[in-house]
Amino acid sequence: MPVQAKTQSAPTNRRWSPRSIAILVLAWIVLQIGGLFTPGLLDDVDSIYIEIAREMLRRHDFVTPYINGVRFFDKPPLMYWMAAGSMRIFGPYDWAARIPLALAVLALLFAVYALGIRLFSNISPAGSPDRGGFYAALAIATSIGPYLYTRFYIPDILLALWMTLAVHLLLIALDRLHVKDSDSPQNRVPHSSQSHRSEWDIRAKHEPLSSSNTESPGTPSFAHSAKGGINKSALLPCLAFAAVMALNVLTKGLIGLVFPIGFVLLYLALTKQLRLLPRLHLISGTAVFLAIAAPWHILAALRTPAIPLPAGLGLPATGGWAWFYLYNEHIARFLGRRIPHDYGQVPIPLFWLLSALWIMPWVAFLPGGLANQIRTLRNKLIPTNRVPHSSQSHRHKWAIRARHEPLSSSNLESPGAPSFAHSAKGGINESALSLLLWALLVLGFFTLSSRQEYYALPALPALALMAASLLTQADAGEAKAQRSSLAWSLWFLVPLTTFIAFVCGYFALTAPHSPPGTDIASLLAANPEFYNLSLGHLFDLTGDAMGLFRGPLAAAAVSMLAIGLGSYFLRRSGRTYVANLTLAAAMTVTLLAAHQGLARFYPILGSKSLALAINQAGIQPTDLILLDGELTSGSTLVFYTGQRVHLINGNVNGLWYGSFWPDAPKIFETEEGLRQLWASPRRIFLFTYNPTARTRDLAPLAPVHTLATAGGKTILTNR
Repeated sequence: MPVQAKTQSAPTNRRWSPRSIAILVLAWIVLQIGGLFTPGLLDDVDSIYIEIAREMLRRHDFVTPYINGVRFFDKPPLMYWMAAGSMRIFGPYDWAARIPLALAVLALLFAVYALGIRLFSNISPAGSPDRGGFYAALAIATSIGPYLYTRFYIPDILLALWMTLAVHLLLIALDRLHVKDSDSPQNRVPHSSQSHRSEWDIRAKHEPLSSSNTESPGTPSFAHSAKGGINKSALLPCLAFAAVMALNVLTKGLIGLVFPIGFVLLYLALTKQLRLLPRLHLISGTAVFLAIAAPWHILAALRTPAIPLPAGLGLPATGGWAWFYLYNEHIARFLGRRIPHDYGQVPIPLFWLLSALWIMPWVAFLPGGLANQIRTLRNKLIPTNRVPHSSQSHRHKWAIRARHEPLSSSNLESPGAPSFAHSAKGGINESALSLLLWALLVLGFFTLSSRQEYYALPALPALALMAASLLTQADAGEAKAQRSSLAWSLWFLVPLTTFIAFVCGYFALTAPHSPPGTDIASLLAANPEFYNLSLGHLFDLTGDAMGLFRGPLAAAAVSMLAIGLGSYFLRRSGRTYVANLTLAAAMTVTLLAAHQGLARFYPILGSKSLALAINQAGIQPTDLILLDGELTSGSTLVFYTGQRVHLINGNVNGLWYGSFWPDAPKIFETEEGLRQLWASPRRIFLFTYNPTARTRDLAPLAPVHTLATAGGKTILTNR
């Protein structure tokens, strides 16, 4: 085929597809924007973080986080700032506080889409160079994990965004360094190589300058030629990398340094490019990082200096923000020695299993995609960084072929063929190392440290991209990928989704009807041993409770059949693109059903209705709200009432360390203090999980009235 004919499609090679973007944005609107308004905030971390943001607005103090008037040292401020900024614009509403997290999900979809185009445009079907990025972003949009862990306000989806951007920015920076090296006099095309020069000349006439031909790995396109092209500097991506890393640190602390720096060092070491490290603009990058990340850390340390701490509690003699945040929240947590030890520990096998579960149903295609990446590395398809100078003609032929030739078994698996897949900077080699290293770095780190089930979220884009690589190859007609995707659909996805559809359908049809107004708590079985897990309350569900979820269960049953059987038959007929869209659409229905289930389960997880009942009772400045236990058991009361609550036997965990500071309010009550307050002239609202026992204890002191009950929680009042 003449070179001119091959280059005619080049201008679209790296462009974003409006149709793909529209589908991704539609999925985002339905799932993320549609879930902003219900249910209410959850007790514990969700309402804790958002209430901290609200108190920042009220205090006009954006350095020291406070919750319920007490200093809170656990986390860095970016999540608080985001929620505070949104509530400053839209008002102090729960939906307003959730907007930044929804926007972060959209940014993550675009980041994964862009990285997928970079890594897989050379294996995409003709005319659809964005297919790999599209499938990966669609998987993130419609997988279980990213959706579940954006139902409450935690920072881990932001870590996935920062890691995706960091990986992409490093690869761009390395591209530009390689282009600069290949453009040096000793690497220029010899004047005698007229045939290869003519190939470049033809491409120069037909291919407009764009990011695709200035940043594509290993492509000595006309834009990079010594004569007339643009030689982009690595400075900008290096500075952007530093900025992203700083935002990562402001999101969840020092882990924001560990993952990106670890990725850079390991990637350069494994590709024998450590010599390039000094050329990554370390000084200017460090300056950008410090300009963004350092001010808050310095101000936080200055505003909360060390004070004497009580003896006998395992604390140092003196400590302030620096000891708790830098040591206790990072080093001690990594070693499992944090004080207080207020979190669960997921077993390692379960952690790895859940890491795969979080990208269901797209995990069905992960084994095939993972096998391809591992096979690439095992066959040593990442040689030295350069094609030898004597092979300049092959360099240019490979570059043109890499842009215009879809991946096939012939150019992927022939060890002796100098195809683009074996070139030093070909996309398939880059993707293999980048994605495997990324996933193993995150999952390996948390395997060795303290871990929660959602800590794997920063690795999910890498897993989604690997699964998308298999689907992209199948779309391009690669026979082995088609067989693998079809087999995993038949033997994994179809049986699993059929079983789930059967279970959901069974309970939707047979679960007993509950009378109107039934409190869901009366139908559940308590399993407190699981409550340290973020989804631990799911173990409380019983057959009787399933009657409250008939609609979501029925929707899930139908959508499961579409995910499994429906997409399988479409895939078997060769309509792979339609099969994947069907899978995504059906999964969207499943997630919407899950959201409806969450809304019906909400009385167990949150206390908004109880807070509104207190507001409707006309709370006065002299009235007092008491919470029976630690703050996390009813933290939504603080946000929805706007009142500071007092805690009975609640000086533990989150507020414990901050309570040592002189400015901490006197909000911690004892049993004797409760009795005195109940008998006082003040109106008391008592939030409790044990209304019977509390009524028995307090009735001799003053009348006990039940104001409201929901989710096994009750508001008692003495007036």
